Amino acid sequence: MGIVRDLWGFLKVRKKYWLLPIILTLLLFGSLIVFASGSAIAPFIYTLF
Repeated sequence: MGIVRDLWGFLKVRKKYWLLPIILTLLLFGSLIVFASGSAIAPFIYTLF
């Protein structure tokens, strides 16, 4: 959780709040690929990309 705290501190101090949706979207897609890679949904997920 230290990385999240440091990232939030950076965004707050530098007023880079516009980066937050980009980071959240990347985390969402990354977790979708990781969790779906071992399931039966994987062939359908990979056709999206």
